[in-house]
Amino acid sequence: MKTAYIGIGSNLGNPEKNCLEAVDRLGRIPECKVARVSGLYRTEPVGVNGQEYYVNCVVEVLTGLSAKRLMERLFAIEEDMGRIREGRRWQARIIDLDILLFGRELIHEDNLTVPHPLMHRRRFVMVPMVDLAPDLIHPSLGKSMSGLLQEIPEDGQDVKPIGGLQC
Repeated sequence: MKTAYIGIGSNLGNPEKNCLEAVDRLGRIPECKVARVSGLYRTEPVGVNGQEYYVNCVVEVLTGLSAKRLMERLFAIEEDMGRIREGRRWQARIIDLDILLFGRELIHEDNLTVPHPLMHRRRFVMVPMVDLAPDLIHPSLGKSMSGLLQEIPEDGQDVKPIGGLQC
């Protein structure tokens, strides 16, 4: 079994409900077990203007699937929940599921790069990641999750916990 960390985000419809539903669906994937889930965070969109804030969290999953098979299952969940993958990058979305880490593996394949190449630059990923695994070492950068979070400037990346909501 591998430990994978999955980033979840939504800013269309009911983002909190969408994230919770995605966590539930992750737990129903054969050969996957949701081990832990971070808190939910309201986060400022990064890289675009004029979008609603997102809700984000990170899920720790134990899986017997390969990273590629897990990604296929994540795409299926996105599609079942109504995600449409067309148009410009970073558009608003009902749900977004990304493999952030997959054990200590370094993967560079078509449509799959792990560790996620931008995770260490995004507060909306690293704040909930630190909730779960502050001392976990990034496999290619060699720094802890909490250390990487400290390197990200706070300006332009507003991340606030959503009080009382836990996945």
